[in-house]
Formats: sequence, C-alpha cells, structure tokens
Amino acid sequence: MIIIDGSEGEGGGQVVRNACALSLVTGTPFHITNVRGKRSKPGLMRQHVTAVEAACTIGGGDCDGLAVGSGELVFRPGTVVPGDYRFAVGTAGSTSLVLQTVLMPLILAGAPSRLILEGGTHNMMAPPFDFIARTFLPVVNRMGPTVEARLVRHGFYPRGGGRIEVDIAPAPLRPIDCVERGALLSRSALAMFTGLPFEVADREIATAKKLLGWPKEAFAVRQLPEEQGPGNILLLEAAYEHVTEIVSGFGQLGVPAEQLARRAAGRMTGYEASDAFAGPYLADQLLLPFALAGGGTFTTVKPSQHSLTAADIIGRFLGRRCVFEQLETGTHRVEIR
Repeated sequence: MIIIDGSEGEGGGQVVRNACALSLVTGTPFHITNVRGKRSKPGLMRQHVTAVEAACTIGGGDCDGLAVGSGELVFRPGTVVPGDYRFAVGTAGSTSLVLQTVLMPLILAGAPSRLILEGGTHNMMAPPFDFIARTFLPVVNRMGPTVEARLVRHGFYPRGGGRIEVDIAPAPLRPIDCVERGALLSRSALAMFTGLPFEVADREIATAKKLLGWPKEAFAVRQLPEEQGPGNILLLEAAYEHVTEIVSGFGQLGVPAEQLARRAAGRMTGYEASDAFAGPYLADQLLLPFALAGGGTFTTVKPSQHSLTAADIIGRFLGRRCVFEQLETGTHRVEIR
C-alpha cells in the first residue's frame, strides 16, 4: 500500500483524484493522511467524496474514511468495469474534477462507457467545461481514444444543477509529442452571465477588449436562462493549429468586473507571449495521460506546484519520471521517462 501525506506539495484535492485514477489502473491500494492539508478547510469536500465514490463504483473498490471533512482515506481498488454511469455531486462541486478521477481508468477499460455528471460546470478552483471539451480532450483524443463531452445545462456556484454527458470509446494510450502550438487560427472572448445585471458582463468585455487588442468581432456577451444561475464567467480563447488555450475568470462577490477581466487578460497575454504548447492548467492535466502512455513530451510555461505534485504521485504509482527542463526561451520541456 502506498502511503501519501496529503499536506505535501500542492496539498489539495488533486492528490486524491490522481491517486484514485492511478490506483484503479495499477491495482495498487493507497492510504492518504492529512487530506487537503494545505487548504483553508482541510479534509474531503463534497466533490472529492463524489469523485472517490465514482472511483469505487467503476472499479469495484472500497475505502475507509469516505466522508465530508475526513482527513484520512484508505482506498483499495478492484477491477474497472466499463458501462453507463451517473454521478451527482449534489452541490456546485465540479463535474470536471469527478471526470478527471474516472476518465483514464475508463479509457483503458477495453469497452465503451457513458457518463452523466451533475453538479457544477463553471465554478472556481476547477477547469470549466469549455476547457475540458476544447483544450484537454482534443489532446487526449490524439493519443488513441475518442472522448466526446456535451454540456446539457450550465451549473454555477453556489446553485450547481449543471449536467454534462461524456462518451468514451477506449483505446490504448500512445505517446505523442506536443512541442509546438502551430499557427494562430482564431481568438474569442465571451462573457456569460445569468441572474445578474447585463452591465457586469458588458464591463468585463470592455476591459478585455481594451487590454487584449483583439478584433472587435472577437468579443461577445451571452445571457443564459435565469434558472441556470446566478453566475458569471469570462472565457478567453486562443485557437492554434495544434492546441486551444482557454483562460477563464469567474465572477464572485466583492470582485469588480474590471478586475476579473484584467486578471484573465493578463494570463492570456502571458501565454500568447510564450511559445509553449500547454498553459499551466493543461500541463497539470497532461501529466497523467502521458505517464499512462509510457512516454511523450510537451512544452509548457513555468511548471506549477500542481504539476510538480502530480509528477510525484505518478512516480510513486508508476515508477516513471516527469522531467522538467527549462529551455533558452524560458519555456519548459516536459518529458515522461
């Protein structure tokens, strides 16, 4: 059994999700102490409990300590069984993070699966659905499988109530190289809102327009049905030949629309100024499929603590090294060995 101190490294829920996925794939049990030890509210939250429940369901596993607030978790995997599954977080907890937990085991399960995930689709501290569908999954699909995700209903914090559907046609993961992003194809900025004044989204777009200098037709505002809110997100998207980067800014009480837009625009400007294939959030998510493929390389911006922690967990389960090498341009090359 692998013993993990959940307060080490990034010290968040990613440790739980990656450990569950790797445990199901390798058949190795684990024991995490100090779960989410570096968070202001340590222990399992509702979305983490749902993610582990999902891992137990698809993999015939069992665990001890599975409760909201628990600081200790023991997980013993069984055999992953592909099929049709539905998991409801029950709050605005992220559907994307539940998907991250079960996706790789189901991709390697040998038969198709279909997932229905209900909860939050656009909430802070997790990649929004748009990022999963248009940034992460296209790279995974280049590695062999075919994964298609559909957004049925938006779910914002704190209400939740969103729904996504995912179809998985499995295949062995093959190593690929993602070193260059290719030519720029398009850019877009979208402010989505519901249950809030129109001028909030309008101010976000006005600020982004001023800072990014993109063509006028690249900017848009979209109002969603009232029952899907309240909520607000600014999505900045740069589509290249080989990768699409999506930067998001989530509306929250006490944060002016202009400040939200400035942060998002700054992050997008930083990405576009580099020559890296993957932004920081995509890099975090590519480590697991690349490691399970047994190799591959990609370039990214400066590695985050999330990435370094993920690399450590991967090493414990698979014995593979994620090597980060800074290039002369400042970009980092990541190689799985």
